[in-house]
This record gives sequence, C-alpha cells and structure tokens, in this order.
Amino acid sequence: MGIVTRSVVLIFAILLTPLFLVRFYKRELAAFHRRITNPIACRFAARLPGFGIIANVGRKSGKVYRTPVNVFREPRRFLIALTYGRDSGWVKNVMAAGGCEITTCHISYHVDSPIIVHDPTRQRFPRLVRIILGVINADDFIQLSISDSLDILPDR
Repeated sequence: MGIVTRSVVLIFAILLTPLFLVRFYKRELAAFHRRITNPIACRFAARLPGFGIIANVGRKSGKVYRTPVNVFREPRRFLIALTYGRDSGWVKNVMAAGGCEITTCHISYHVDSPIIVHDPTRQRFPRLVRIILGVINADDFIQLSISDSLDILPDR
C-alpha cells in the first residue's frame, strides 16, 4: 500500500470514527457529552448559525436544563435531529411540557407543539446532514412550532 493510500485511509478512519461511535454507542457517548462536551458547547452554541440551546424544564426536578443541539429552521418552526434517539432526557422533558425555549443566533424563541417524526429518508434536512444522519442511523427528529406566547420558562 502506497503512502498516499495509507494517508487517505488514515484520514477516513479519523473522520468516520466519531460517526460510528454515535451509531453503536449512543447512550455511552451521550453520557460523555452531558458531562464534558455540553458545558463547553453551551458557551457558543446560541451564537452560531445551525446551532442552538434547548432550555427545558425537568419533568420530575423542575430544574431548567440547557442542551446544545443542531437546529434547522423552516418557516415558523424548527427541526432537530434526534441523534441520540427519542429517549433522551431533553426530548422527554420537551414532550411532557409541550414546548421549550430555543436560543439560536442570539435570538430566543418559545416553541411548542412538539411532534416526533420518524423519517428514514431525512428529506427535510440538507444533503450532507442526511448522509451523516444515515451513517449514525438517526431516523427520528422533533419538529417544534414557533409560538407567539411570551410564557417561556420559570424564573432562573
């Protein structure tokens, strides 16, 4: 095997390893992200396009949780791929509360009417995102409608 071929294989291995970790070790990776990655990502995710912070209230604790996510905007609503599945804590909290707050690009939105959609074609996402979601086997997403309500979260 030539040096160029080995280099290409190494680059693909480095790039694809995180995707396969998400596909086969979702729960373990989610625990790592909750403890390590999320606190760091929360510092910048609300400012960048394509990223956002979901602020939701715990079903049992009543505590406000903030989770960084990739958000995709449609007219009057947001889509979020459920890369760790529909059993994630924030998803359960949003479904139980009937909504949450999303902050993206320095703007906060109250969103409601959450609907979990199963779509193996992922047609509502950009092409590159569809490919990545296919590799990690993420076929579910949550659709959240932008609300006109000002009632967002309890005092923090």
